[in-house]
Amino acid sequence: MTACIVYRCSRQDQMYLYLREGLALADVPEALRQRTGRLSEVMRLQLTPARRLARVDVQRVIERLQTDGWFLQMPPDGQVRATLNDAD
Repeated sequence: MTACIVYRCSRQDQMYLYLREGLALADVPEALRQRTGRLSEVMRLQLTPARRLARVDVQRVIERLQTDGWFLQMPPDGQVRATLNDAD
């Protein structure tokens, strides 16, 4: 079982950052934090291979949380804003 916190990213609708429980936002690479903008906690989850997630493969999320400590869920196809900069 892998525990994580899910954050909503302010710079892009429907983009979420999953962070392994026990890590701080400061542990996320600076370049990624700049791209996500302000992060707002949405929920805390206990992930297992049997759990279903709406838009991503739970096993992929678990693997990234275990190796990198974080996973970035992108918006559905075609909904990524082309420009993500400091003015967004």
